[in-house]
Amino acid sequence: MTAAVLTTPRLVLRQIGEGDLDAHMALLNTPAVMQHLGGVQPRAVIAGKHAASRASFAAHGFGFMLAEERESGAIVAHCGLRRVAHPLAPNPHDFEIGWVVREDRWRQGYAFEAMRAVVDWGFAVHAAPQIVAITVAANIGSWRLMEKLGMSRREDLDFADPAAGVTQIQYAITRNTWEASQ
Repeated sequence: MTAAVLTTPRLVLRQIGEGDLDAHMALLNTPAVMQHLGGVQPRAVIAGKHAASRASFAAHGFGFMLAEERESGAIVAHCGLRRVAHPLAPNPHDFEIGWVVREDRWRQGYAFEAMRAVVDWGFAVHAAPQIVAITVAANIGSWRLMEKLGMSRREDLDFADPAAGVTQIQYAITRNTWEASQ
């Protein structure tokens, strides 16, 4: 198992290891979890995301991670911090947070707990001037969580994604707003 990057009362957020692909495919790459993210992805796509996360950690000290329950050791989420990854986004240099939680752990507060730690880490350790999150308007649960994290809607950062047939919307929180909430 790879070392912990962040811990919360119920979770250990750790770097993605070489042997994590099968668990990710089974627990997180499901129709319900991936509903607003382009649907279930082929194994090669998820493997590529894992490789990108490992490369981001090697180059920058941050990336996407797997979240495990401290008590059971079960993988419950894929989440983290990276530079905006969507090639059509108008803000490729911003820090971006993101998450997916396995369906049998929905509505238990894991996404908020993990992302609160990731936002704090992004500002306190990685000196992010602003952190954004990207979703689609139909993903009400995600943008409500963004608001709960203190993020505000940023229509000026929205962009069309013709391949997916949707508009991607963004929320953001600045360092000043985060510092004022501490």
